[in-house]
Amino acid sequence: MKAEALAARMDRARQAMSEAGVSAMLLSLGADLPWLTGYTAMPLERLTMLVIPGPRGSGTGHDGQPVLVVPELEAPRVAPVPDVFSVRPWAETEDPIAIVTDILHGHGSLLGGHGSLPGGHGDVGAGSVLAISDRAWATFLLRLQRVLPGASWRPASDVTAALRSVKDDAEVEALAAAAAAADRVAASLLGGDIPLVGQTERQVSAQLTRRLLEEGNERVNFAIVASGPNAASPHHEPTERTIDRGEPVVCDFGGTRDGYCSDITRTVFTGPPPPELQHIYEVVAEAQAAGVGAARLGSPCSAVDDAARKVISDAGFGAYFIHRTGHGIGLEEHEDPYMVAGNSTPIVAGHAFSVEPGIYVPGRWGVRIEDIVVATADGPVNLNHADHALTVVPR
Repeated sequence: MKAEALAARMDRARQAMSEAGVSAMLLSLGADLPWLTGYTAMPLERLTMLVIPGPRGSGTGHDGQPVLVVPELEAPRVAPVPDVFSVRPWAETEDPIAIVTDILHGHGSLLGGHGSLPGGHGDVGAGSVLAISDRAWATFLLRLQRVLPGASWRPASDVTAALRSVKDDAEVEALAAAAAAADRVAASLLGGDIPLVGQTERQVSAQLTRRLLEEGNERVNFAIVASGPNAASPHHEPTERTIDRGEPVVCDFGGTRDGYCSDITRTVFTGPPPPELQHIYEVVAEAQAAGVGAARLGSPCSAVDDAARKVISDAGFGAYFIHRTGHGIGLEEHEDPYMVAGNSTPIVAGHAFSVEPGIYVPGRWGVRIEDIVVATADGPVNLNHADHALTVVPR
């Protein structure tokens, strides 16, 4: 990520902090940190935290440079971007919570207050608002609350979610490349290059995993394989169940490639499906297309869910569509915006999200079809292009 792009993101984040009345933002685990710095923290018991003060003149900060507090042994992994943030490595014998607190107080008007606390930290003035990573470890938040008792706390997503949900051209390009890699794996599945009959769900999941890695993904985020009656469980964990002939097999998989995620679902059949199951597949395919078509700029995110759900409900299967229609995607597999009933957030250009309706009949079978879509001024654009046609695999 170029320094100019990171600097622009940081400026936007600090402006959003000002508008939200946030005095400082504390970013640890999760995607907010790499989005703003290019550095991904390891999920360690050692604290990594980016301290971002609000901009001067906002009433919420001091315009000081953000500081990345990072374990000394992790510091070599940080690519310096001195115009965006400075780096403060901490040694094994130091207290990183004390370092973070001292940085906050070092910004002067950022926190105010002059009381004393154990450890020598000043008391935070009433009215200071700190936003912390949604995925920060509770142990660090509890320690910060103990030494900063005058602050109130908010999730950092109150500031960052809306910013990250709108992808720029480079991010859309990265998502498209990740989707193309997933498409190639899906094509192997649809073409029968991945054996199903006589294989266990775990064996097929391992095949999908291997192929995703061969396609350049740094990691595989999930590889769901749900066969026969297991297909009625949307988040089924692959088991030792052997796949038989004449069954539906739901394959939902995705990885992370150059930092950005893919997510695709195709349901295939190991023999010609009975008429009822064929009808269910056709209903899901129609619902998926309706959901994509509803992703128009200015429409609420809920419109995507409404359109897909109406098709399924009108066909008499509404009770068997048990999850939202879609989720945003980017640096994380699931992020804003969510295509779900009640979400009135308007769709804007750059929103990237899944459209994945499904029908799940307990104890019998299930069907799901999923693509990643980007909203544009010219209408919704599918990033996935693997075939949607009902496919009976040869083996």
